[in-house]
Amino acid sequence: MATTEAAAKAAVLIEALPWLKRFHGETIVVKFGGNAMVDEELKRAFAEDMVFLRYAGIRPVVVHGGGPQISARLTELGIPSEFRGGYRVTTPEAMAVVREVLTTEVAGELVDLIGEHGDLARALSGETDGLFRGTRRGAVVDGEEVDLGLVGDVVAVDPAPVIALLDEERIPVVSSIAPELGNEGQSLNVNADSAAAALAIALGAAKLVVLTDVAGLYRDWPNRDSLVSVIERDELARLLPALQSGMIPKMTACLEAVDGGVAKAAIIDGRTPHSILLEVFTTQGIGTEVIP
Repeated sequence: MATTEAAAKAAVLIEALPWLKRFHGETIVVKFGGNAMVDEELKRAFAEDMVFLRYAGIRPVVVHGGGPQISARLTELGIPSEFRGGYRVTTPEAMAVVREVLTTEVAGELVDLIGEHGDLARALSGETDGLFRGTRRGAVVDGEEVDLGLVGDVVAVDPAPVIALLDEERIPVVSSIAPELGNEGQSLNVNADSAAAALAIALGAAKLVVLTDVAGLYRDWPNRDSLVSVIERDELARLLPALQSGMIPKMTACLEAVDGGVAKAAIIDGRTPHSILLEVFTTQGIGTEVIP
């Protein structure tokens, strides 16, 4: 029995060999979000995955949002919270909360969790470390453009701070806030999916992985038999306008990454423990992969 179990473990390890060879020395950008951010077991599993990638010779970079934590803090403070077209409407009052939650609470906890396995992680802010520059964006809802307030897209990336940490064999943990281009002193709440895609492009990453709270992309939701394993960018571009609003930023990020030269982008179910390892190191993978 023990021999059989050992053989099964060896089979699992050897299945990872092609992917260890493929990604050794490469950069993988991971967008950390969804349920994985609030479930204690999943948070620890995610931190372990990042450490595993690092010791497997891969250069992981984490870009995190903080949607659940931001919503909870806004509710606690009595500040209204509204979503339009999949994006949070961000007032100046809400922006102060976004900054505090992302750069202090979420980044700090993730660095600490990774730090349980060694002095490996460092927090970076897109706002204060010169990483991002952004411009304001709106959203189209029912055919009409709506104002989202202090919400932006990343339009310029200086990857030098991230590369410096990677060269020190650290794991960068990046908060998705960007100073507004041409408006010194004003910062924007940047969608973390979009920020992860922009950073993946700037770093020449081999892969972008976006954690979600669903199993992947469905061609015909809610038909669960329509889950897409692999999709080409042209088909995704055709499907995009018809997707549910919450999926649009995530699939747009995958599309942007692939169009920007990232070889592959994937959305995976962050509710599954160690989903990153399943995606990177198994033949079948998990979730939906976008390819050129």
